[in-house]
Amino acid sequence: MGQGETGLDAAAMAQSFDLMNLPVGFVDDPYPIYHALRVHDPVRTMPDGSLFLTRHADLERIYKDTVTYSSDKREEFAPKFGSGPLFQHHTTSLVFNDPPLHTHVRRIMAGALTPRAIADMEASVVELVDRLLDEMADKAATGGTVDLIEDFAAAIPIEVIGNMLGVPRDERGPLRDWSLSILGALEPALTDAQLRAGEEAVEAFLDYLKGLVTARRQHPGDPEKDVLTRLIQGEVDGERLLEMQLLQNVIFILNAGHETTTNLIGNGLVTLLDWPDETQRLLDDPGLIRTAVEEFLRFESSNQLGNRATTVATEIGGREVPAGTRVTLCIGAANRDPERFAKPDVLDVGRQPNRHLAFASGAHQCIGMNVARLEGRIAIGRFLARFPDYRAAGEFVRGGRVRFRGFLSLPVQLG
Repeated sequence: MGQGETGLDAAAMAQSFDLMNLPVGFVDDPYPIYHALRVHDPVRTMPDGSLFLTRHADLERIYKDTVTYSSDKREEFAPKFGSGPLFQHHTTSLVFNDPPLHTHVRRIMAGALTPRAIADMEASVVELVDRLLDEMADKAATGGTVDLIEDFAAAIPIEVIGNMLGVPRDERGPLRDWSLSILGALEPALTDAQLRAGEEAVEAFLDYLKGLVTARRQHPGDPEKDVLTRLIQGEVDGERLLEMQLLQNVIFILNAGHETTTNLIGNGLVTLLDWPDETQRLLDDPGLIRTAVEEFLRFESSNQLGNRATTVATEIGGREVPAGTRVTLCIGAANRDPERFAKPDVLDVGRQPNRHLAFASGAHQCIGMNVARLEGRIAIGRFLARFPDYRAAGEFVRGGRVRFRGFLSLPVQLG
């Protein structure tokens, strides 16, 4: 709730909230409504009968209970997507599956994302970030406009994940657009244009990956570092992934790792512009970058929403909930819950402890979270050291989406 709002105003906001019919300005600043919901209706029933949850404790409990709360989206996505490519993708990928498939895929992936493997990435990420910083400096020196998304934040995860999967550098051009289209189709209210774009992106992505997988089968990489080779060769309990499971989960890895990390970097740099004292604190003590990244993840969570469905009758926040109820987990609201975080609407780059839910929790905790942390730490830390006086040079353009919070364009002057 904003400082100028009365309790009555907040209660009215909570009682009228509908995820499928959002109020004007919600995408720009959802936090007053999140606050109103936490106080007045933390287990909010939507007009369609689903629930919208905003308290940290409720989300944390649900994330850890994969028996009562299912991630399987076949029943929910069938009327939304039909039986086409988007349905096939989103019901096969890791994030929208329950054990045993979820466990099987995750265990295969985890072997290529060990702490040692991630530490081995650091030198190449530093080299990549420094190259992008040089290119931005050259662009600014010749009068060009620097965009922190196009020229920096979006370029980093595409390169990192492209390297992890062994995607040839000259073939990475379409990956971001495919990713944005496929993830855009996860918005609560879907337009016909978003549906068509998502379907076309999945089809194009699959066509490309079939060739890439065929080539990798013929010429395998090092399974300790090459995630695609590991997925192809990976075996758990005598089973390998089916071909479509393999292809769809490669798409998932590229999409999930790209979008959230782009938003982490972009949101972090924008947030620092709004909190100059915290920026100075970070400049004075660069060692705070690790806690700062966790605070950016909490304060402006890249992924704002998660979803579950109840498998049995249960109770949430003192309310009886029947089996088959769809539940939206509002990560962005939970990460500003005053029951968990002191002064939750204040940025604190040294905040500890910081048990945010930006990477979810439990069995579905983001498998690539430490790769994202590495990228965010190096990107934001080295950018600040190089360009401490950066500032806006035009209108910042938001992505316009509810589930994924970030920007499409961030024009800046570097100093």
